[in-house]
Amino acid sequence: MDLNDLKEKIRSVKDFPKPGINFRDITTLIKDPQAFNTVITKLAEPFRGKIDVVAGIESRGFIIGGAVAHELGVGFVPLRKQGKLPWRTIRAEYALEYGFDALEVHEDAILKGERVLLVDDLLATGGTAAAARELVEKLGGKLVAFAFLIELSSLKGRKKLGDCVVHSLVTYNE
Repeated sequence: MDLNDLKEKIRSVKDFPKPGINFRDITTLIKDPQAFNTVITKLAEPFRGKIDVVAGIESRGFIIGGAVAHELGVGFVPLRKQGKLPWRTIRAEYALEYGFDALEVHEDAILKGERVLLVDDLLATGGTAAAARELVEKLGGKLVAFAFLIELSSLKGRKKLGDCVVHSLVTYNE
């Protein structure tokens, strides 16, 4: 399955969660075993032997990130919305294209010097991913790259991510 086939598997939902947003729904893609396998293989491929842990951003980043971690044979660290983790955490706040939120991680989830791949389903404005990077760096992890299924290039999220490698499979220019 090629990348154009993947794009066809992603459903677009206009005006969700509010008017003017064109939501990219990956549930139609991850239901298809061949498409989902292609996504995981292609996201993991460039990072074999280069990663100690995958960190996934809640919530769809858990689905993709957990599978990428399995594919790479490394552990998985969940980056959760505020108040969802049971132990001591650190926090980073960020702005969404349609609101505000915060991410948290357990303070012992990433060890100093560990090589980290940050995974999420979508790169839009870059705020969530930048907050995730902040958490990794606060814990002393070495961010190797970001990996996204979808990138909305017109929102220029890459600019918020600095000089770090950004690996995206499907791009929309909207």
